[in-house]
Amino acid sequence: MKSNMDYIKIEKNTKARKKALRTATYILLAFWAVVVLFPFYWMVLTSLKSYGAYNSEYIPKFFTLSPTLQNYVDAFTAVPLGKYFVNTIIFTAVTTALMLIVIVLAAFAFARLEFKGKNIAFLIFLSLMMIPNELVIITNFVTITNLDMRNTFPGLILPTVTSVFYIYLLKEHFEQIPDSLYYAAKVDGTSDWKYLWKVMIPMSRPTIITVTILKVIECWNSYIWPRLITDDEDYYLVSNGIQEIRENGFGRENIPAMMAAVVVISVPLVILFLIFRKKIMAGVSRGGTKG
Repeated sequence: MKSNMDYIKIEKNTKARKKALRTATYILLAFWAVVVLFPFYWMVLTSLKSYGAYNSEYIPKFFTLSPTLQNYVDAFTAVPLGKYFVNTIIFTAVTTALMLIVIVLAAFAFARLEFKGKNIAFLIFLSLMMIPNELVIITNFVTITNLDMRNTFPGLILPTVTSVFYIYLLKEHFEQIPDSLYYAAKVDGTSDWKYLWKVMIPMSRPTIITVTILKVIECWNSYIWPRLITDDEDYYLVSNGIQEIRENGFGRENIPAMMAAVVVISVPLVILFLIFRKKIMAGVSRGGTKG
């Protein structure tokens, strides 16, 4: 039989292995964090270098002893970056608000209402996710052009006010709410609209917040559709305004000024994600778990 010393030795070896595994895990995570964050560091570093200092570096330096904010000043003076920000805020706010109305009503209908062909309709609806985005963009472009809505905010907004994935995500969460609450509300004479507004929406707030944040990020990063449907500078967003900055603002060679503009555009999303990252993870996990 094993003595107490043997058990103590085995326990020490087990703890040593766990400690070594934990240390290796932290080293790997730290290395991966450096790999992921390095492009952001390089972007900010480049934006703090002057045009002359950047071009005089035959070997790129990982630091600068003479940082300058002139590139950030140029980002708002050489091109109408402020106007791009306003356009993007309008586009993001209106699109997100309209989308929330559409997906909440659609998810409620598929989750709680009973009507003929509901399951078939939802299956067909889900099949839309298999259609390549390129085909949808072509169809939307033809439709918006025929309606003479190019270079307008409605033309930018209308094709993006719904999402099959977000409807599915919210429907899955609505279905986790016990049916007994719905039946009890109906017995009390509560209308479907009041039940949705007073019960389902408050109970689904984490998922709705998650969808809202993800939609804001999606709108802020939207590039292909705004670039395709607008050729008027008055309707440029920050994403496709970058190309205008590159072509007619700083020029192709002024990389520091370009990086300053990119930093200014990226900071709001980074702050948004850092503030709401826990809600995003919680909402996605709740929406994807049944039972």
